[in-house]
Amino acid sequence: MKNAAIFGASGYTGAEAVRLLLEHPQIRIKALSANSRAGEAYASVYPHFSGQDLPETRRISDIDLNDIDVVFSCLPHSTGQNAIAAALESVETVIDVSADFRLSDGQAFERVYGTPHQHPHLLSGRVYGLTEFARDALPGARLVACPGCYPTCTLLALLPGIEAGLIADRHIVVDSKTGVTGAGRKATLGLHFSELSDGSHAYGIGNHRHAPEIEQELRERDHCSSISFTPHLVPMNRGMISTCYVELTPGTTLETLRDSYANRYYADPFVQVATDDSVPQSRHVRGTNLARIGIYPDRVEGRAIIVSVIDNLVKGSSGQALQNYNLTQGWDETLGLSATALFP
Repeated sequence: MKNAAIFGASGYTGAEAVRLLLEHPQIRIKALSANSRAGEAYASVYPHFSGQDLPETRRISDIDLNDIDVVFSCLPHSTGQNAIAAALESVETVIDVSADFRLSDGQAFERVYGTPHQHPHLLSGRVYGLTEFARDALPGARLVACPGCYPTCTLLALLPGIEAGLIADRHIVVDSKTGVTGAGRKATLGLHFSELSDGSHAYGIGNHRHAPEIEQELRERDHCSSISFTPHLVPMNRGMISTCYVELTPGTTLETLRDSYANRYYADPFVQVATDDSVPQSRHVRGTNLARIGIYPDRVEGRAIIVSVIDNLVKGSSGQALQNYNLTQGWDETLGLSATALFP
């Protein structure tokens, strides 16, 4: 058994980590941090955990890390860097769900997030944990940076075609939509029911912080210096869809593209590729670590449309974090992640 601490357990990704770890056969939740709710029973923070044998919440500074094997850090970006650096001195593994270690250098982080990185020396040794493209680097990794939800949904849709040379290095447009939990649990006027329901809107137009993260991973594969990326907020609790518009390389057919994706993800337990014209829906992966991908012809010859759906709190966050940790330990990557989708 491995002892786990969850930093930031009062947020949505922290609560999702608790839910998933409770079902894991080889992990024991030993500590939960929630600085603003320190000293409370966890069920008072999230009543749906009533009856579970969980420790009360503490401040991070009050957690004895000498008794911890793995930290799942679910803190807001720019708030957990010092805690993670300190944890790495004591624990075997840190799985960071925040944005703090996703970008590959400190200057890039400062440009995107507007604040200096406190521990840029750690960036070169971290593993960027897009699981299906990081398996060789994950075993034994000490610091894993889990991708953002938008990059996860988008990169799963784009990378197989890019790596196979089937998608052209230009004119990539990504239209993404997420449920409200993607904005976190903070009390914000724009997230009130009356402000959000019965409508949808774009945000971060032209400058969303996940676009540089997506471009970083494309550039590492010698592809595409920039993409057009626009996120939207829709009035649902959880779920995400990315619709990607791409230009095919000369000689590439839709059938070739579909076959390439099916072959690339054939052995991946959490990525399903439609081989027909059925359309993935976010409701069909709700509560699971699954990603579903569909590929369709555009009405413009030589272009294709790739649709990808995930649950932003699971595959886009805490589920991928657990999948990554399983692989750092050499375990079956599906441990604790076998739930069937909730429907309706």
